[in-house]
Amino acid sequence: MSATTAPTPKAPGKPRRGLLVGIAAGIAVLIAMALDTTVVQIGSDGDIRQQAFSPDKYGDEQFPRIQTFIDERAVDAATLGPAVLADKAEAAKRYGTASSTGAIMPVRLTGVAGEGKSGVYDLSVEGVPADIHVRVQTGPAINGTDLRDATGDIEFGKFKNQIEFQNAGSGINRAMKKQILDPTDTTNLTGKTVEVVGVFRLINPKNWLITPSRLAVK
Repeated sequence: MSATTAPTPKAPGKPRRGLLVGIAAGIAVLIAMALDTTVVQIGSDGDIRQQAFSPDKYGDEQFPRIQTFIDERAVDAATLGPAVLADKAEAAKRYGTASSTGAIMPVRLTGVAGEGKSGVYDLSVEGVPADIHVRVQTGPAINGTDLRDATGDIEFGKFKNQIEFQNAGSGINRAMKKQILDPTDTTNLTGKTVEVVGVFRLINPKNWLITPSRLAVK
């Protein structure tokens, strides 16, 4: 009988070089991802910045301080009227907040509402020169950005684009309407006495369109 020689076991092979390179690359990618990941805590400033801009939420947050600002600086219409007619630039500098399209003027008055059209009422105000046409807008649509621009610190640079900046003004207007105008019956103010605190944009000294920050029917 011939003897059979058992095969000699092969020594374990070394890992392939390509496999090692692939594993190393994968680890490098995971490390890079970890370094590039930012953890944002819910409710933090970082979390708020990543949320979509809400004009109505912004308006609800900003209107109370805008209202306080106007309350503290509002000038009686009987004082403001002669001042803007005498020297528009000086009155704007003394009483208003500068803006690119006319100073925003804070005013307070008591007047009798006249004819109203589309929620805008003429006002007869004692002590205001007859040359000045005073009106107040009560909705349903509140136009303009006078409330947004009243404080001078809500600036375009704080927003992503012009649309967001414009929407901020609309959100503030809606917040005012919800808090001030909606609880008040403004459907027929003609002949009624109203107390108004608000702002108007000083473009034509003889034409005031007031956006109210407070309005009460007497």
